Amino acid sequence: MSDYVKELMAMVKAKNPAESEFHQAVQEVAESLALVFERHPEYRSSKILERIIEPERVIMFRVPWVDSKGDVHVNRGFRIEMNSAIGPYKGGLRFHPSVNLGILKFLAFEQVFKNSLTTLPMGGGKGGSDFDPKGKSDVDVMRFCQAFMSELQRHIGPDTDVPAGDIGVGGREIGFMFGTYKKLRNEFTGVLTGKGLNWGGSLIRPEATGYGAVYFAAEMLGTRKQTLEGKKCLVSGSGNVAQYTIEKINQLGGKAVTLSDSNGYIYDEAGINAEKLAFVMELKNVRRGRIKEYTDKYKTAVYTQLTGKEDANPLWDHKADCAFPSATQNEINRKDAANLLKNGIYVVSEGANMPTTIEGVNQFLDAKILYGPGKAANAGGVATSGLEMSQNSMRMSWSREEVDNKLHNIMKSIHKTCVTVADRFGTPGNYVNGANIGGFLKVADAMMDQGVV
Repeated sequence: MSDYVKELMAMVKAKNPAESEFHQAVQEVAESLALVFERHPEYRSSKILERIIEPERVIMFRVPWVDSKGDVHVNRGFRIEMNSAIGPYKGGLRFHPSVNLGILKFLAFEQVFKNSLTTLPMGGGKGGSDFDPKGKSDVDVMRFCQAFMSELQRHIGPDTDVPAGDIGVGGREIGFMFGTYKKLRNEFTGVLTGKGLNWGGSLIRPEATGYGAVYFAAEMLGTRKQTLEGKKCLVSGSGNVAQYTIEKINQLGGKAVTLSDSNGYIYDEAGINAEKLAFVMELKNVRRGRIKEYTDKYKTAVYTQLTGKEDANPLWDHKADCAFPSATQNEINRKDAANLLKNGIYVVSEGANMPTTIEGVNQFLDAKILYGPGKAANAGGVATSGLEMSQNSMRMSWSREEVDNKLHNIMKSIHKTCVTVADRFGTPGNYVNGANIGGFLKVADAMMDQGVV
């Protein structure tokens, strides 16, 4: 680690204590950018990275609401408006008990570079609440969303900040929040993405993150003159990202054999085909059940219960070719990464945000496998959100084929940027450096043009 990076990290940790995920995200980017500062000292003298690390605005507010039984609850709401050098703030809202300032700052920081890579004019932001929608009725979720948006609406807008969904925020939550925004502001505008198709949403938006991660994996495999045909794939999670990752794997001839939730995971050696995936979608999206129920219907599968105290996740300890971590941050630790490599995995395409610890990332880089970091591999979701914003601005909608083609081309462009930039800075095949540097340069040049603001 260079002296500059050491000094920078000491400053970040002193100013942002107890925000370990944020420290991790900053360190990974800073280590890549040491290569840039050697050639472009003007970025360092203008404190560009220091300015990106410091959010332009942090909004924190209380969310009091009354449930359907008449009980009063108080949650905490956040919006981190990280950087707007290349466009309005853009990034999801996460509703989960684990949400805190440090996690949202890490996500917003990552979003700056991810959005830059998409080629679309979007800045970076992130937000959410420690509210847990799991097990709540539609009425209670609606009441919370209305209370949350009654405050957030003061700070967002189609040309200022355009939130989307993330963990715990799907079409239901987006609908309730959009309705509240529309009522309070008396305007119908593209202030949120992930909307329903009947009222401003885009085709392919629910599928986009998962599809994009698989498209990115296919591009990486293409550099070795291979395809996904016949590849055995491990997928974590069972939400939107995991579901559509499996759908696209199936379409490209691969075979996915795992899915998980917070209680455990299933392993289905026969493969999760279209019929089984339809069952998972109904289970998770409609009935909001647990993945264990998969084994009640499909006897080829084995369910493994997890306590959360394991030193490694056995989901990552199966022989396979490709891994698509699609659940949450830091789900692949040092031991998990070693297990993946031991079992023959040579493609990792991250559908979740920062799902691999720094120790795990370093193992992947040392092994020279095809490793696509989240800010590149999972950028398909926000890219399609950007396409939804474009459609809203033009008051029109594109066909499924048009949006899917645009998404596929954006993922190809991101892959090309990563490869080209990694080569340019002397680290061929290193997608981490390619993504971090490629995302940084566009934002940095815009900040240099706009002065110290």
